[in-house]
Amino acid sequence: MSAIASGANPAGSRPRRRKSKLGWNLVGLFVFAVAGFPVYWMLNTAFKPAKDAIDPDPSLLPTALTLSNFSRALNIADFWGPVGRSLIVSLAVVAIGVVVGLLAALAISRFAFRGRKIVIVGILAVQMIPLVAMIIPVFLLLNDLDQYDKLSGLIITYLTFILPFTVWTLRGFIVNIPKELEEAAMVDGCSRTGAFVRVVFPLLAPGMVATSVYGFIQAWNEYLYALMLLSQKNQTATVWLSNFSTKHGTEYAPMMAGATMMAVPIVALFLLVQRKMAAGLTAGAVKG
Repeated sequence: MSAIASGANPAGSRPRRRKSKLGWNLVGLFVFAVAGFPVYWMLNTAFKPAKDAIDPDPSLLPTALTLSNFSRALNIADFWGPVGRSLIVSLAVVAIGVVVGLLAALAISRFAFRGRKIVIVGILAVQMIPLVAMIIPVFLLLNDLDQYDKLSGLIITYLTFILPFTVWTLRGFIVNIPKELEEAAMVDGCSRTGAFVRVVFPLLAPGMVATSVYGFIQAWNEYLYALMLLSQKNQTATVWLSNFSTKHGTEYAPMMAGATMMAVPIVALFLLVQRKMAAGLTAGAVKG
């Protein structure tokens, strides 16, 4: 009887597991729908006629498709200039942030020095400060350094809040790489630098890709500092979208078309590095 009872339990648990799996799948679909609806509505508005974009009774499905909103977005103001400046700023922030952040994360993770815990706490504390609270000090500092209305000043500003994130994230990846791998390489004749380049760096590459993507997204999408620290002639892509709000009203359809074009570099970057990014997120989530 006990054998029969024990054999019946797995069969009875299968329907429960299926229901549980179905329930989680439904939750996942709901989250996907909530997160994806703004993107869908942006695309829907970008391709619909301008008069339909301001219809008080909008339709979830497009009734007509047009490309006129994209031509209007390109003609309302210079588009490629702001996009080029955004690319310069974002790529520079990522390049400098990853190099400096990697060295700082390596020092915090692999070396014991006085004040190490204070540095770690300081990195966390910096990320807790609201960005809006630093606008006036940053403006005054850049003005004194003759960096106001310059892309270099904006790059320095972005590094102040992207570097802590980069250091903290890369530190988590480095900690998960066993020190024994470096020690074994040094026993075989590698220097500390050689052991890092040949052993640690390849294992750290997925984490660096994931960190770089998030840093790029933060720099690309930032609006407040770009608005306050740059004049109209040096505006970035996010500030460029404000050209669609005039005294006559907001042109929602061309604005959504411009936002769609702005999203293309982010989507393209994500598609190029999605495998490395997924591997990096997994490596950072599991302690080695």
